[in-house]
Amino acid sequence: MGVRVACVAQRPRSTEDEDTVVTEKAAEAVTEEPGRLRDWPVLQPWLSTAARVALAVVLAWAGWAKFTLPTYKQELSVEAYQLLPHGVAGPVGIGLPLAELLLAAFLLVGFATRFTAAVSALLMLVFIAAIISAWSRGLTIDCGCFGGGGQVAAGETRYLQEILRDIGFLALAVWITVWPRSRAALDNILLYRR
Repeated sequence: MGVRVACVAQRPRSTEDEDTVVTEKAAEAVTEEPGRLRDWPVLQPWLSTAARVALAVVLAWAGWAKFTLPTYKQELSVEAYQLLPHGVAGPVGIGLPLAELLLAAFLLVGFATRFTAAVSALLMLVFIAAIISAWSRGLTIDCGCFGGGGQVAAGETRYLQEILRDIGFLALAVWITVWPRSRAALDNILLYRR
């Protein structure tokens, strides 16, 4: 048995025809998927605003809780991790709350948002690494993330919860770094004027 192949002559399509077909298909894709592509430009700035404000509140809370502690407790909180020399732990203990408060203020007003979020993400990675280090070395300390810090009883450590919490904060910082455009931000005036 033989197979017969029929040849059909077809007129060549111009590039204008192809462009029209592609444009029509793209328009159909947007209208066929309600809410998916069409709403992203509207939804993304609001999601970034929520992430920006949430991370600002967390950093402000953590920074203020540490800032209001006596200086020796700020230093003790950092020294408890046994990662930095004594001469460095003091300035870090005093400077960390100020850095957190500054990052919180920048995020809250939406100034240098991408850069501020990236620095916040790096800070969260440092916090996560420090907690993992303390846990793996068998230290029994309070993280000092929201004030306090120092030695605690063995049953009072909450390393896993602290790591998971900081991963959540890291996710907020990464979101803002990737999609920094948000509502009610100074960056809108300084960078995104139309």
